[in-house]
Amino acid sequence: MYRAWAPFPKAAKMHFHNRLIVLLAFAAMPMLAVAQAYPSKPVRLIVPFPAGGPADIFGRFLAQGMTAQLGQTVVIENVSGVGGVLGVERAAKSAPDGYTLVLNSASTVAIAPFAVAKMPYDPLKDLTLITTVVRVPEVLAVNPALPVNTLAELVAQAKANPGKINFGSAGSGTITHLAGELLKVEAGINLVHIPYKGAAPAVNDLLGGQVQMGVFDLPILLPHIRAGKLKALVITSGRRAATLPDVQTTAEAGYPKVLSDNWYGLAGPAGIPQAVFKRIHAAAVAALNSPELNEQYGKVSGVSMPSSPEEYAVYLIQEQRKWGAVVKAIGFKAE
Repeated sequence: MYRAWAPFPKAAKMHFHNRLIVLLAFAAMPMLAVAQAYPSKPVRLIVPFPAGGPADIFGRFLAQGMTAQLGQTVVIENVSGVGGVLGVERAAKSAPDGYTLVLNSASTVAIAPFAVAKMPYDPLKDLTLITTVVRVPEVLAVNPALPVNTLAELVAQAKANPGKINFGSAGSGTITHLAGELLKVEAGINLVHIPYKGAAPAVNDLLGGQVQMGVFDLPILLPHIRAGKLKALVITSGRRAATLPDVQTTAEAGYPKVLSDNWYGLAGPAGIPQAVFKRIHAAAVAALNSPELNEQYGKVSGVSMPSSPEEYAVYLIQEQRKWGAVVKAIGFKAE
């Protein structure tokens, strides 16, 4: 006969309670073991642009800081192509064990979704966003052989010689490309775009005169500007750069809509275990808050910007709205 449920006797309740505690403890052990064991081998940080470029500079500084925090070497792997998309794709499709991370950029997660015809990943679904890393101003620079010293003179030269001035970029659809396209639209000039597989080879050709101008992250141009090998015309940011205080902004030069502050973030493939994720995030934020890393970034005009993953997601959505509108306005689409 069916008997109604009755409360456990006191002794039975205590026995059940103790067993429950033991079972919960055992259930938590795998997660604790994962957290304690990670990392048990070197961690790979993919930089989706060639060695020597600004992404590489910031990535290597971050890797050094995280190595100190994790107690394991963080190894840089440069994977370039399609404006950085190939490197991020490799990270997105890697095992979600915390041993493959990627230094993504505005180009790869905020611009590419609108500019690349066949995107191999969705930044908000296929990546684990860890933290924003650094904000960096960009500068429009020209080869000294081009007879201009200001943005106004560049615009006048381009109008007098339509299609005769070319500009290099880190690749089609990158922020360095769209900055040039923005200038073309706002100034009403015809410039010829020459895409490269990263900023480093583009700047090499800018130095050699194969291209006449370009808009790049300040760190990669700064030593050449200081050496007189390139001329800085404007900073494409809302405020002047501390490392080039005498160079005016695009707003000061009469083109307030030509803004292209760049930034980099840290991500991994979707599905990283929570315990491992927390370890990575804590190590990255500690490194980004360290005086050593802030000094290194400051020397090349970078501003450290550690964040929570939630803050990163909100920021990324804002950037996607901004650059999506720009891509649509100029009618750009990369194959």
